[in-house]
Amino acid sequence: MKYVLLLMGDVEKARCGDESLPSVEEFMAYDAEVEAAGIAAGGFALHDPDTAVSVSIPAGETDAVVTTGPYAESREYVGGTFIIDVPTIDDAIAWAKKCPGAKDSRVEIRAIADY
Repeated sequence: MKYVLLLMGDVEKARCGDESLPSVEEFMAYDAEVEAAGIAAGGFALHDPDTAVSVSIPAGETDAVVTTGPYAESREYVGGTFIIDVPTIDDAIAWAKKCPGAKDSRVEIRAIADY
């Protein structure tokens, strides 16, 4: 089963590369470990949330509302992902525990819908 590991960040905390958090090299080493295990199925890093753009169409409206970040209503953001193909959720949890993104933050695990 494929799972996405969502690397969650907090706008109030340090960002990847800051001394208090795991380095880019730690993420690259984790990526190499995932690749070597043969479970890599994709993934990517994202720019900071202040570069984001949101598009929504309010109920009953036809015009889209385009908003640029950062968003005051949300402190958490997705900083990147790893997509892994492992047999069980327990395996996905074990890999999330190894992920540098779990240090002083969190990794959210979601099964990828197969349709």
